[in-house]
Formats: sequence, C-alpha cells, structure tokens
Amino acid sequence: MLLNTVGKLIEKVIRERLQFQPALNNFIHPSQLGSLKFKSITDAGVALTHIMYFGWVKNLLMSTLTFDIFQFFPFLNHQILTLILKKAEFDNHIVNFFANYLIGRKTNYLWNNFTSPMFDVNVGVGQRSVLSPILSALYLLLFLYIIENHLKNLKIPISIISFVNDGLFIFQSKLLHISNCFPFYSYNVMTNLLKKLDLIIEHLKTEVFHFNRS
Repeated sequence: MLLNTVGKLIEKVIRERLQFQPALNNFIHPSQLGSLKFKSITDAGVALTHIMYFGWVKNLLMSTLTFDIFQFFPFLNHQILTLILKKAEFDNHIVNFFANYLIGRKTNYLWNNFTSPMFDVNVGVGQRSVLSPILSALYLLLFLYIIENHLKNLKIPISIISFVNDGLFIFQSKLLHISNCFPFYSYNVMTNLLKKLDLIIEHLKTEVFHFNRS
C-alpha cells in the first residue's frame, strides 16, 4: 500500500495512541511480545530462557512447538477485528475509523492532468504497515486466551510466546514420551481453532524441539 509522507506519519501517531488503552486495561495477552510498546524480541528470548531454566531446576524436559500463520494479513477477517476493537472498549469514533479503513476502500491515481477511475483496494492491514503489530496482537488475543484455557482444561501444561503472526508453545514434563504427545494434541486443537478465525497454519514451517540439561 502506497501512502504519502503525511499519511505515514498519521499511521504512526495512531499506532502509538492505539496501544495505550489495551495495555492499561490488560487487554493484550501477556505472551504477546515483539513490535509492541516495551515488548521486544529480546523479551521473548528472556522469557524462553527463564522457562527453560526454571523447568530444569525441577528436572523437567522442555519441548517447543513453533508455528507460522500462512498469509496472516491478507486472510485477516476485518469484521472480526472490528468486533474486537469494540470489545476492547475503544471509542466508537476509533471503531468506525477502522471499519472504514479496513473495509470497502477505494482509491485512484493522479498523474499530471490524468486522473484514473476509482477502483477497489480492500487490502486491509498491510504486512509492513506500522499498524500491523498492534492490530495483529488484538486479533490474535482471542485465539491465545481460548487455546490457553482449552489446553489447561485438558491438563496439558503450556506456556505461550507470540510474535506478530508467529507462535511458540512450550511444554514441560519429566517423561519424553509425554512431552512428545503434548505438541501433537495441541497442534490439532490449534489448527481447528485458527480455521474458525479464517487463519491457516503454514505446515511446512512447523517445527518441534526438545531441550534437556545434557
């Protein structure tokens, strides 16, 4: 999406202001790190290291399941995002702005004395837009809260780290065969839940790692 300089500056202002209310209300899931205020990729590394060493103190093995959501921004359901903004108790002016910003957009081009006709540009949240980190965090928090509670109800101990459209599930157990089962069940639950949000896992990028003190 091509924006003029003023448009890009306005987007950055909106991004800065958009993060305050969800953070103030603890609306953002605590595992969502990276590209947000006071949440960098360094924080994700610190969190992963802490979980690993804390488990080793208890003689637990750690397994991780990493996944990537395929074409996250083109497939993102803008109507669901609008409902999430309402749930986050943003002012109606903000909700209406994003409803117009994301849905039913049109544009045209001006070159010297030539003006093109209007045409649709329903590109929504651009992958490199400065608004994409906060909007993706708001969109995925439903998924994170639901799957975290669901897996805990299944008595699958889990820690989650999310970075924009990538995710990391962390499991700990004293037995390796149990650590192998946890990612398998969780992956099936996760895949079905993401389908309901119109999102698809990029299976070729999914990886499982096991860590022990040796």
